[in-house]
Amino acid sequence: MNAPFPAQDAAAKPLLPLEVLIAAPRGFCAGVDRAIEIVERALEKYGAPVYVRHEIVHNKFVVDSLKQKGAIFVEELDEVPEDAPVVFSAHGVPKTVPAEAERRNMVYVDATCPLVSKVHRQAERQIEKGQHILFIGHAGHPEVIGTMGQVPEGRITLVETLDDVAELPFTKEDDLSYLSQTTLSVDDTRAIVEALETRYPQIVGPKAEDICYATSNRQAAVKQIAGGADFLLVIGAPNSSNSLRLVEVAERLGTEARLIQRASEIDPAWLEGVGTLGLTAGASAPEMLVREVVAKLGEWRDVRERTITAAEEKMVFKLPRELAD
Repeated sequence: MNAPFPAQDAAAKPLLPLEVLIAAPRGFCAGVDRAIEIVERALEKYGAPVYVRHEIVHNKFVVDSLKQKGAIFVEELDEVPEDAPVVFSAHGVPKTVPAEAERRNMVYVDATCPLVSKVHRQAERQIEKGQHILFIGHAGHPEVIGTMGQVPEGRITLVETLDDVAELPFTKEDDLSYLSQTTLSVDDTRAIVEALETRYPQIVGPKAEDICYATSNRQAAVKQIAGGADFLLVIGAPNSSNSLRLVEVAERLGTEARLIQRASEIDPAWLEGVGTLGLTAGASAPEMLVREVVAKLGEWRDVRERTITAAEEKMVFKLPRELAD
């Protein structure tokens, strides 16, 4: 005689359904993929340890995984031994950093994202033309420090807000140009550019906007899912500019959003009354963290996933010559 089926626990409650709208594109961009591969290949070529000046990308999970492979992260070059190889982060560095490395005859590899390097070249060209640069960005961000460090002191002015535009000391006779950080809010940057062009009709900008394709695409994807979501989670680091902008995009559309680094940070109380959840990840967050979050949600609710695609990304950047096959 067959054994009877186990009696169902009368106290067990069925999991409530939760529709999860997952944004695409999300997570790693081509510049982050390239930067991580540069550190991994440097470890293969030179052996551990390989030093990295600043976080290679703004994500603790990525940084910790590279530490386990033999990378040592430092803030400045004076923390790096003379005979050790060093990698510069994807955010870019001021010209003084490679100059110091060369002065010390150090082996170094520059992992600056090619799209950030493009902004550096634009800055140099604008200075060569005698223009003063108004740089739109966030004070203290490594990319801003790196870009402002490409030009002589006093030839570039940081602009963070619309209020900053109103307080600029320049006139309509001054030879001005503008550039921007690559990971800003598309809408905020557009508003600041319009304000600059209104106040200074003579100002010259880049042929194409400096905000990178990955930042623009991830913000567009959030715009597509935020309207249909009761709540939105963004996976990213608190010092990740592009991740913070994704939270802002959702909130401006009226959808409450939270930034988390790992699934363990999710408070189940956030899901009370939530039938549809939006989910995305900043450009430095690996896809496995997205799957980790979905799995955690599945412990509390009956998750039904749906991917909403705003754009297809096929961008690939070449490795530096010294590490290419």
